Amino acid sequence: MERLTRKPFQGITNIIRFNWHYYIIALAVIAALLFVETFLNEQWKIVVLIVAALTILSIIISLIVSWYIYDCSGLYAFTWLEDLNIKAGQQLININAGFDETSFILANKFPHAHLLVFDFYDPQKHTEISIKRARKFYSAFPGTVEIDTNHLPLKVNSVDYVFLFFAAHEIRDHQERIGFFKQLKNCLSENGRIIVVEHQRDLYNFIAYNFGFFHFLSRKIWDKTFAMAGLFEISKTKINSFVSTFILTKNAITS
Repeated sequence: MERLTRKPFQGITNIIRFNWHYYIIALAVIAALLFVETFLNEQWKIVVLIVAALTILSIIISLIVSWYIYDCSGLYAFTWLEDLNIKAGQQLININAGFDETSFILANKFPHAHLLVFDFYDPQKHTEISIKRARKFYSAFPGTVEIDTNHLPLKVNSVDYVFLFFAAHEIRDHQERIGFFKQLKNCLSENGRIIVVEHQRDLYNFIAYNFGFFHFLSRKIWDKTFAMAGLFEISKTKINSFVSTFILTKNAITS
């Protein structure tokens, strides 16, 4: 099976490869600022140079943080999944939003479990050019099933673990997201778990991605989504300062 391990710098390379247009635009803006600066008086020269410097600094910070998150923090080593104690024969569902970097790794890490992969990418809803580029560059996991978020082809109480890696936030409509998680709840076995891995709209991600952090959802929105879907959050941890993991169950855990 291919793509079992990630290559060095794969994360940061993918970010630049799939989002190169943003960097071209940023460089064009910087060049324009430096050009305009030559025609300004001293006071405005300083202002323009500060703006250009902040733009450059923002790009550098976002790339360094992304390199740390996706290439250095052990995110894709999945050692943080070992506490789940996934057993042979259990049913795993991995759901992505058009770009799947995890199914091959999960299949290798849990070879005796049954893995089914869903992709809810909809070109009418998910119009980001970066996802389209990623889909052309990476092949889907064998047997991946294309689905609609409003209809999951799963039986009640049939799934032991559901994984959503950087995917659930792509369901932008709040009611659609709640309905999606309600379906996940119904398919869970009595002791099943949903594992949601996401950036959050918080200070750390604002520092890292500037106004790009608005693409992420806040902790308040996640809490409301899970509660309205009837799910119980039994764990919320930080894989690193920028990425959070929520572990959900359909039943309240009592001591």
